[in-house]
Amino acid sequence: MENDAATLYCPNELCQAANPLTHKFCQRCSTPLPKRYLWVVGDVLNVGSPGEILADRYLVINKSVVLDTKPGLLPQGLETENVQTIRAYLRLIPYSLHIPQVYGVLSLKDGRSRKEILLLEKPPLLTEPTTNSQLRLCPQLTTAWRTATSMRQLNWLWQLAHLWQPLVSEGVASSLIDTDLLRVEGSLVRLLELRFDTFTTPKLSDLGEFWQQLLPDTKPVIAEFVNHVSNCLIQGEINSTEVLIAVLDRGLAELGELQSPKIKIITKTDTGPKRQRNEDACYPPSGTLLSKPPQATALAIVCDGIGGHEGGNVASNLAIETIQQQVQQLTKVPYDHIEPSLLLADLEQAVAVANDKISQRNDSENRQGRKRMGTTLVMALPVAHEMYITHVGDSRAYWITRDGCYQVTLDDDVASREVRLGYAIYREAVQQSSSGSLVQALGMSSSTALHPTAQRFILDEDAVFLLTSDGLSDFDRVEEYWETEILPILTEETDLVTVADKLLEIANTKNGHDNVTIALVHYQVKYVEPELTLKATIVERPSITTANVAPKPLQSTLLEDISEQKTLIPEDKPSSFQQLPLHLIVPMIIVIAAGSLGLLVRGLLWQSPLIPTVFSPNVQPTAAAPTSERSLNNLAPGWVITNSQEIILSNQKLPPGSFLQVLEPAPSDTPNSQASLVVLRLCSPENNSPAQTEKIVKVKLAQLQRPGITVLQSNEPSRCATLSQPPDS
Repeated sequence: MENDAATLYCPNELCQAANPLTHKFCQRCSTPLPKRYLWVVGDVLNVGSPGEILADRYLVINKSVVLDTKPGLLPQGLETENVQTIRAYLRLIPYSLHIPQVYGVLSLKDGRSRKEILLLEKPPLLTEPTTNSQLRLCPQLTTAWRTATSMRQLNWLWQLAHLWQPLVSEGVASSLIDTDLLRVEGSLVRLLELRFDTFTTPKLSDLGEFWQQLLPDTKPVIAEFVNHVSNCLIQGEINSTEVLIAVLDRGLAELGELQSPKIKIITKTDTGPKRQRNEDACYPPSGTLLSKPPQATALAIVCDGIGGHEGGNVASNLAIETIQQQVQQLTKVPYDHIEPSLLLADLEQAVAVANDKISQRNDSENRQGRKRMGTTLVMALPVAHEMYITHVGDSRAYWITRDGCYQVTLDDDVASREVRLGYAIYREAVQQSSSGSLVQALGMSSSTALHPTAQRFILDEDAVFLLTSDGLSDFDRVEEYWETEILPILTEETDLVTVADKLLEIANTKNGHDNVTIALVHYQVKYVEPELTLKATIVERPSITTANVAPKPLQSTLLEDISEQKTLIPEDKPSSFQQLPLHLIVPMIIVIAAGSLGLLVRGLLWQSPLIPTVFSPNVQPTAAAPTSERSLNNLAPGWVITNSQEIILSNQKLPPGSFLQVLEPAPSDTPNSQASLVVLRLCSPENNSPAQTEKIVKVKLAQLQRPGITVLQSNEPSRCATLSQPPDS
C-alpha cells in the first residue's frame, strides 16, 4: 500500500515542489506529475516494506514495485563494467513495446557490502482509479486467453512469433515460454522482465509445446488451426519463424476479412511562436479531415524539414509529394494479393525514392554542408486489420488504446544508437552532448546509406495513432497529456479536430521552440466471432509481389554536420561517451580502424548508418584463391554473398562474416528485377550453432542493395562446399 505521507516532487527543475501522490499536476506550477512505477529485478527480499522510502526517492509499493518520487532527477546508473549484465535489455530497445527498458539501479546496503538492484521502467502494471492507487500486474497471457476473441488470441501468438528470433539472438528466448513473465496489456504482449537462457537455447518445438497448453481455452474457430500449427512446430515441420509468421498471417487475414474498420485522419501544422518559417509538411494537407470509407486509401505522413531557408520546407514537401504518389501505387493492389513482408519492403523502397529525389536536388543545386536540405519522416498506412508504420529520423508514432500510450518508433539519434549497441542506459545516454543529433534523415546521401524502419501492427480494437514532429514530442509532452487529451477520442467524449487543435496549443505553449506538425489516425473496428473453422496450411511463402517502386541509382554524397535546428551526424562516427573506460574505448578504436580499412579495400564508399562494422574473432581468413567482387545484378547459381557487418534478412540476424550461397538468382531481364526474389542458402560462420546452418531464405534483390554486402565469384569452400538444388518456387 502507498504511503499517504509520501510526496511526489515536481519534475520541473525550476519548481520541484512537493505534491500529494494523488495529484496529477503540480499544485504550484501545473506541470504534469509523472508516476513512474518501476519493476524490481533480482533480489527483492531486501527491497523493504510497503510505504518505506529507499535511497531518499523510491517509495516501496510492494516487494517487486517501487515508485520514483523524484522523477525529475537522473536515476543512478550501472557501473560501466557491469553494463554487460543488462546488454540484452539495451540491444532489444527496438522491441520496447513488449520489453521494459532499464531505468536505473537501486543501490542498497546488505551488511558490509552494497547490492545493485535493477529497476525497469514501464512494466505491465494496471492502476485502479482510486484515491489510493492500488497496483496490480497485467494478467498472465494464459489467464487472459480464456476470455479473448479468436482474433486477439491469434494476434498474441503472432507477436510471440515476431519476438522469438530477436530474443533467441540475445539468449533470452526462455522469457517467451515463462507463464509468469508473459503478460498481456489489452492487445499487447508484455514481458515483466527477461529470463536468460541457462543451459540450452529454447527451440521452436518448445514454443509449440507451450502453445499446446493454450488449446483447452482456445476459441473454437481457431482451435484446429492452433493445434495444427503447434504440432508442426513440435515435429519440426515449421522450422523457422519466417514460415511460422507466414502461416499466422494467413489465419489473421482470414479473420480480418470479417472486420469492417472505419478510419478518420486529421492533420495540422503550425509555424510555432519562435520560428520565422514552417519547414514541416504533412499529408493530407493541414486541416483536412479524411475518412475511409468513402476514400479508398487512408494515409498519413508527417515530415520535419532540415536545412534552413528554402531547404527544409522544400525537402519535406518533396518527400510528401513523392511518397504519396508511391503509396497510391501500392494500394492499388488487391488486399488478398498483398504479402506483408513485401509490402514492408515496398514502403521502404518508396522512402528510398523520396530520399534520392531530395539528394539529387541537393546535388543539382550544389548544396553542401549546412546548406544541404533533408527531412525526417513518419507515416501510417492502415490496410485491413493492420497498421503499417514507416519512419526515418526523430519524428515519432504513438499508439494510443484504452490501456495505454505506446511509442512505437525509435528515434534515429545518437542516444538511441548507443543503447541499441549496448553501450549505455537510455536515461544516461540522453544526458550526453549531441545525444539528440540525428544519424540519418531523408536526402542527405544516396539511399544505399539509408535504413528506414517499417513495422506493422495487428489491430483488433479501436485505437488512435499519433504521428508528430519533435515540436510536440520533445520534453515528453505526449506522455504527459495523452490521457487527458487523446484518450477521450476512444471514449467518444471529443472529436479529432478538437484534439488536433489542443495538441497544437500544447506544443506551442509548453514547448514553443520549433514548428509543430501532427496527424491523428482514428481506427474503429468491431469484431464478431465467426461461424467457421480456420485451417492451417504449411507451405512456402507465396511469391506474390506488390507494386514495385525501386529507387533510381544516384551518386553517393557525403553526409555532413548540418541544419539550423537539428544536427545530423554520420552513423559510422560513434559518439564518445565520457563514462566509457579506456579498456572499452581502445578496442572500439581498433575495431573501427580495422573496419574502415576493410571497407576501403573492398571499394565501398559508405558505411551502414545503423550498426558500425564489427568483425567476429571466430571467423578466420581462408587460404582459398583470391576472389573478385561481382555485381548483385550479375548473380549466378553457386556464387556466394558475404557481409562485413551485421544485417537482418527475412527476420534472420546475420552476424558479420556470414555466407549466403545463391541457389536461384533473380532474373535480370525483367523491368522490375529489383523486386524479384533471390533464393539463398545461409551457410553459417563457425561461431554459429549447427541448428542455424543450411537455412533457405528468399529475399528481394533490392533488399541486398546495402553497404557491406560483397559478392564472391566462386564458392567459399569452408562454408558452402555443396550446391543444393533450388527449391520449387
